[in-house]
Amino acid sequence: MSLGAEVIELSSDEDEEPVPSTTALIHHAPSSPPDVKPHLLADVDVKPLLLLPPPLHPPGYGALVPVKTEEPVPVATVSSPPRALPPPRLCRQFWKSGDYVVARRNPDVAGPGGRNRLRINPKFLHSNATSHKWAFGAIAELLDNAIDEVNNGATFVRVNKFKNPRDGNPSLLVQDDGGGMDPEALRRCMSFGFSDKQSDAFIGQYGNGFKTSTMRLGADVIVFTQNQNNWVPTRSIGLLSYTFLMETGCDDVLVPTVDYQYDLTTTSYVQMLRHDQKLFSSNLAILLKWSPFSTEAELLKQFDDMGDHGTKIIVFNLWFNDDGDMELDFNSDKKDILITGAHKKVKTNSLDKIAAQNYVSTRLRYSLRAYASILYLHVPDTFRIILRGCDVEPHNVVNDLMYRECVLYKPQIAGLTESSVITTIGFVKGAPDIDVQGFNVYHKNRLILPFWKVANNSYGKGRGVVGILEANFIKPTHDKQDFEKSVLYQRLEFRLKEMTYEYW
Repeated sequence: MSLGAEVIELSSDEDEEPVPSTTALIHHAPSSPPDVKPHLLADVDVKPLLLLPPPLHPPGYGALVPVKTEEPVPVATVSSPPRALPPPRLCRQFWKSGDYVVARRNPDVAGPGGRNRLRINPKFLHSNATSHKWAFGAIAELLDNAIDEVNNGATFVRVNKFKNPRDGNPSLLVQDDGGGMDPEALRRCMSFGFSDKQSDAFIGQYGNGFKTSTMRLGADVIVFTQNQNNWVPTRSIGLLSYTFLMETGCDDVLVPTVDYQYDLTTTSYVQMLRHDQKLFSSNLAILLKWSPFSTEAELLKQFDDMGDHGTKIIVFNLWFNDDGDMELDFNSDKKDILITGAHKKVKTNSLDKIAAQNYVSTRLRYSLRAYASILYLHVPDTFRIILRGCDVEPHNVVNDLMYRECVLYKPQIAGLTESSVITTIGFVKGAPDIDVQGFNVYHKNRLILPFWKVANNSYGKGRGVVGILEANFIKPTHDKQDFEKSVLYQRLEFRLKEMTYEYW
């Protein structure tokens, strides 16, 4: 059986000669540690087929091709027991997993048209994900994508633990009931440098958040999405797998995807072929070998709880921390997801210190429920964030403040007023005894800097002063955990420091 994967084309030059499709055989894999047998596609006599994307209007593009016969054949529901994969040679500690050895070269590179396509080395998946220093920041990116789908009818996002049926290890599930993606949108989502979100109404803007966030949380991610645009229900599945790329020694990012049309009357699936049956079968074979699901029926069963539209993301082979423990802790609190080792509660009899330890400014560092409760300035009334089966209750920090004041700030640059910002400031309950201080700075409704300490309180000045503002006039960094250090940012920092001392 021939096995191949679609190569997502990131750029092209129409003046260049088209690159013919080629077949490449894996000759060898990266060297592996002793007593560990490399798990290669070549072990099963497989030849990955690297095909370029189709022309703009290829013959038969978009045609529905039945499975095996001329009539649509429902997918069988009987599945065989999952077959466990051998232990990966990939280091499971995120900050040590960047070493990557290319085992083979794509013949397209050496050919006359090899320069026609921008190539992405798989190592870029890891280096790109290092922009996220904090695992919760990566999860927040996925929540952003879900809440942006409110405009497409989304009413919830569900975050939960998912048990990998192959090995029983915990994985992370993020699911929403938004509009979902059609086959083209899924491919854009899993490629690099593309974004549909250029409007001020959206939180996301760089088109890179999905890749950086999922690869920061785990080595592999599988996406299930369904869409009913043009009244044609489509269901698509895509796999972005650092494990697959490393174990097979690929020198390019291959993203196997398969698409189906779903017949609502017969509840059956019909394969949608972008190229031919051979490519579809090879992509499906990669999915069944490297994803948590070993049969096509198991893959399609994941759509059963998704309604008519929406997206389900499963991040598996989750990363470990430097101590060798899984970074995300699903066991300590059955209604929460914690950062392993981040919760270091100090034993004390001081009521003020106990209050500070239990306040959201401390808990958000290790509790996803606490962080998600203040992640958005306003959550639509019709939208729910469901964590481990329980709704996340929004926490409005303004309600925690005593003696509140509203301060107007008009940032200016080159003599021109950029915008007007109202900052709500006050003493947090328990101040000044409770050691809590800083400003929650939001951008387009999304928290960027939680409890940003702009004032030096070594002498107690400013202790207990907390503020909330939405600063849409400065730009966040790509990981949305800080702002670009522009002139406007520096002026805002100086003004908030003044504001703290004036209020104190």
